[in-house]
Amino acid sequence: MLDQGAPPQNQISAAPASPGIAARLMRRKPVELLVAEGGQGEGGQLRRSLGLWQLTMISIGATLGTGIFVVLGDAVPEAGPAVTLSFVIAGLTALFSALSYAELAGSIPVAGSSYSYAYATLGELVAWVCGWCLVLEYGVSVAAVAVGWGEYLNELLDGTIGVTIPDALSSAPGEGGIINLPALIVVLLAMVFLLGGARESARANTIMVCVKIVALVLFCTVGFMGFKSGNYADFMPLGMTGVSAAGATLFFSYIGFDAASTAGEEAKDPKRDLPRAIMLSLIIVTALYVLVAGVAVGAWNWKKFDGSEATLAAIMNDVSGQTFWGTLLALGAVISIASVVLTVLYGQTRILFAMSRDGLVPRALGKVHAKSGAPRLNTVIVSLFCGVLAALIPLGKLVDATSIGTLFAFGLVNIAVIVLRYRRPELERTFRVPFGPVLPAVGFLFCAYNMFSLDTVTWVVFGCWMAAGLVFYFLYGHRRSRLATGEDLAVTAEK
Repeated sequence: MLDQGAPPQNQISAAPASPGIAARLMRRKPVELLVAEGGQGEGGQLRRSLGLWQLTMISIGATLGTGIFVVLGDAVPEAGPAVTLSFVIAGLTALFSALSYAELAGSIPVAGSSYSYAYATLGELVAWVCGWCLVLEYGVSVAAVAVGWGEYLNELLDGTIGVTIPDALSSAPGEGGIINLPALIVVLLAMVFLLGGARESARANTIMVCVKIVALVLFCTVGFMGFKSGNYADFMPLGMTGVSAAGATLFFSYIGFDAASTAGEEAKDPKRDLPRAIMLSLIIVTALYVLVAGVAVGAWNWKKFDGSEATLAAIMNDVSGQTFWGTLLALGAVISIASVVLTVLYGQTRILFAMSRDGLVPRALGKVHAKSGAPRLNTVIVSLFCGVLAALIPLGKLVDATSIGTLFAFGLVNIAVIVLRYRRPELERTFRVPFGPVLPAVGFLFCAYNMFSLDTVTWVVFGCWMAAGLVFYFLYGHRRSRLATGEDLAVTAEK
């Protein structure tokens, strides 16, 4: 009988002999095993069908949307005209983390994104916490984006047929409504696309991304006609505190650039294309954000943003003196924000797919449909969860909850780069963060700074979410993990 504490020489050891509780919590999954399992699910495999163009469009699709179309209206009252500086702070935080994501995506090209990176470097408990944060980030982000979609849908309906969906059916409880029906509908539509498979979803997303870029360029063209330099006279009316608070809120606008890393097991050449897609998408998105924010604040006095909905469309109507341009922008926003729902929902399903394969969540979430190559049950469950959140929770609460979960996960990615450089210096890296480990450390500090700029209520919600996750881990995942049951050791031995 094989001694459980002494695996054979052809196995990769996941834990020391007779491990105690601390060693079990810190057990790591070998990088080679993570990569070797790529694409494998219960009953089928994910299909490698995505190239650099599709991966870049996935990241842009997941990033460019509600953050600029809707959340800008919430951030300007916090920072005033200095909201442009808030975008820079949020963008720098995203940039440092993007560099770390690019290095890890080129080294560990798998579907789990930062969850898998943490599993290979920081241990199972930290990986679980990271994965649980990603569930918060992606799941709640989908809901927040869907709420913003409903605002622009009403703007479009008002500008075309002169009617709007009643507040009772277009607002969450607590905001004068019973249910946000448009938000629920857009999530379910995205679910239908995803059930068809990654290639089909990527095609639809590419079309929607092109529409959203055209819509933002249109806004800048019309909005610039109403530009008044006097709107920048009192640049920082609420001080640096307001700039920091707005920066933490606007970080939501950059969430999604890491979506390409969740497609690691469906990319044709992940080691080459994932780092490129991540960096390319962030550059394009940041350039558009700076341009749009600068024009918006120049066209409107910052005090007018407070309480505004469908802000960019309202600015275009005000500047042009007619509703045509605002209606046209609303149409672009309806299409483009839907792409965010689609791509972020895609990322959420792939992260749960990876966690399921490792045994930390039920195996049914990793079952792949033989014809479409998509994890169908996973997709349906995640979509219904996100749809209910979108229908019942106000946008502001969703944005801050998404930001704190994302910042925590990004901070761990920066640490993972440093740890992997130390533990596996020989590992092939198709991209390396320059000046490492200095820049990853700076990236971690930026994430921490933005986290502590969020309000107390957001921290309480985050703490409750973490507590619930730890309870689930110790009752389920800790005992059923494939590293705990020895399944991963057996697979490694066969290889």
